[in-house]
Amino acid sequence: MAPKGTLKTCRKGHQFYKSSDCPTCPVCEAERKPKDGFMALISAPARRALEREHIKTVEDLAKWNEKEILKLHGMGPSTIPKLKKILADKKLSFKL
Repeated sequence: MAPKGTLKTCRKGHQFYKSSDCPTCPVCEAERKPKDGFMALISAPARRALEREHIKTVEDLAKWNEKEILKLHGMGPSTIPKLKKILADKKLSFKL
């Protein structure tokens, strides 16, 4: 079976195949995934999207509206229900 994509090596020396130009190393990404908290419940692209905007807590997330969050690169529509539940569990919601 032929590998899909191009063999790449990250700064830490991990080798991986990628079919896109995305430079994100899946090994490094798995190592830095939070073990707990709301960021542990969402996908890596969605987590990186929130991190780029300095959204670190559920309270930070509640300062944004749903449309703003959906516009972030890496945020998909399937993440919104998860984020809504996370907010609701803390008695919060997206900004209107």
